[in-house]
Amino acid sequence: MRIGELAAAVGVTTRAVRHYHHQGLLPEPERRANGYRDYTLRHAVVLARIRRLTELGLGLAEVRDVLAEDAGKDLVEVLGELDADLARQESAIRERRARLKALLDMEGGLPAEGPVSPRLAALFRDMSQVTDSPMAAKDRELLALIETAAGDETGEAVMAALGDALAVPGGQERALAAYALLDDLADADPADPRVDEAARALVECLPRGVLPETLEIDSDDSFLRAFYADFPPAQAEAVRRALALIMEQG
Repeated sequence: MRIGELAAAVGVTTRAVRHYHHQGLLPEPERRANGYRDYTLRHAVVLARIRRLTELGLGLAEVRDVLAEDAGKDLVEVLGELDADLARQESAIRERRARLKALLDMEGGLPAEGPVSPRLAALFRDMSQVTDSPMAAKDRELLALIETAAGDETGEAVMAALGDALAVPGGQERALAAYALLDDLADADPADPRVDEAARALVECLPRGVLPETLEIDSDDSFLRAFYADFPPAQAEAVRRALALIMEQG
């Protein structure tokens, strides 16, 4: 048989046959006087087995183990490992689909910053009336970043603390006032007296639980540098002073 005839008989491509040769899975056949490969029924048998094994999901290294006479693993062991791996994948897929369903069924729809947790999405809905505030938009982005970077447990704790702060009487009004003060500082000088007012307003909105136990406000930490640099100078100073006041309160 020529390579095209072999490939057609087993239901693979000639490219696949050449690849299996290259990987050492399929023995090279004798060549005719004209230089063409001359495949036998034995090659077709091996190629068919390779096809069946790869369709089960085995990688080529695993197929090589199965085909090798001195393989360290027999077929039953390899297939058992494959079955266990598929079971893990199946479990992971079910978990991902459950998360996707929760997002798709989220009350009010997905926020622009999504996907986020249901708790953070609820927090965003509570503040939906400040969508025209540039500082509020930035805050939403930062909250999504914090939730992602902090991990499940810490992120949940931070979002719970913020949600509780908004839920108390006057909580949303205080947040709206703080956003308005910070928006007004967009083009201001860091020495502007309104910086202190904005910082104090921000302190009234932020519970101590949103910050880590220890935080060096003026440290050379690269994240803090990037955090402050994301704000115009006066806003950055107001945020820095607010963080310092919260840490002083313990």
